[in-house]
Amino acid sequence: MKRHLRLAPVAVTAALVLAACGGAAEDATTDATGAAGDAVDTATQEADDMASDMATDMAEDMGSEEPVDDASDAAAMGGPVGPGCEQFATEIAPEGEGSVEGMSDDPVAVAASNNPILTTLTAAVSGELNPDVDLVDTLNGDEFTVFAPVDDAFAADVDEATLATLQEDADLLSTILTYHVVPGQIAPEELAGTTQTTVQGGTVEVTGEPDMLMVNGANVICGGVTTANATVYLIDGVLMPTS
Repeated sequence: MKRHLRLAPVAVTAALVLAACGGAAEDATTDATGAAGDAVDTATQEADDMASDMATDMAEDMGSEEPVDDASDAAAMGGPVGPGCEQFATEIAPEGEGSVEGMSDDPVAVAASNNPILTTLTAAVSGELNPDVDLVDTLNGDEFTVFAPVDDAFAADVDEATLATLQEDADLLSTILTYHVVPGQIAPEELAGTTQTTVQGGTVEVTGEPDMLMVNGANVICGGVTTANATVYLIDGVLMPTS
């Protein structure tokens, strides 16, 4: 009995030591797990912050890119070019079927009829000016490059007497109108410095650079405007065939 009484305190002490060790180990494991979790959370947050910063920087970089407002840059990207393109796009026809974007959806005669500065040309090709001259189906039926005099050009170049003649002389009106049309679609960079044969049979000379073209001396206000079947060049003069 004395031997058992002597061993009991030792056993109790050992049990307490083991319990203490087990508790310490458990606490250490808990602390380690918590530290690891904190480290993962911190790393994840840092990664998220980094990704967010990168996305913000990319958005700012994209937003800070300068728009293509130089005509030569627009030509390189295949867009309309010319000194009057900006005014046409922002003031004359910023939206709707008569805008640059809207005209691209329709064949050329329809697109011209929607353009607010091509009303005289539209009247001339549609039979409104002379009922014996209606070129709508012809213009809409194939691919063309069209030099389109704006209303101010007709007002400056065609006096009342000539206009009255065109209302009666269908052949003369047809000759003038078809002189403004070239078969096939020609982009500004391909048109510059060339001589083109028109549907009428005569030729027109295109001079200047893609962003500053002239056709027989008439200035291209805005060129390379595409419709469903044609490429249009708004010009500030009416072209008159010499033969």
